[in-house]
Amino acid sequence: MKAADPALVIAVARSWLGTPYHDQASLRGVGCDCLGLARGVWREVVGPEPFPIPPYSRDWGETCPREVLADGARQMMLEIGTSDAGPGALVLFRMMPRAIAKHVGILTGPDTFLHAYELLGVIEEPLTPTWARKIAFAFLFPAR
Repeated sequence: MKAADPALVIAVARSWLGTPYHDQASLRGVGCDCLGLARGVWREVVGPEPFPIPPYSRDWGETCPREVLADGARQMMLEIGTSDAGPGALVLFRMMPRAIAKHVGILTGPDTFLHAYELLGVIEEPLTPTWARKIAFAFLFPAR
């Protein structure tokens, strides 16, 4: 599987800037959450979503015996090491110690990322050391 052009991934992701936050939605300019942003970028970069996304909880402290988001991403994306993640990579954040990864972002530069955040919508911000420490998994979008 070949990776999608990172410049394309970033351009598509940035086209979602300003989209309001809406839990479990995925419509550019209308509303999305962090996973909805990744789903929308997938549709524009790769094509139709390969399977329906079941409802999910918003609990960042959720514990579970398996990494549901990472397992889903492994079915359709190229997993890379977190230290190898660069612009265009999709990253999964573990927001609380011992919890499963429940937040999604797309790296847009060596020190910036884009994500959908409650109350703020889709924003691009610095990848501070605090955010960087929370990255648990990294993936590349496949080419069409």
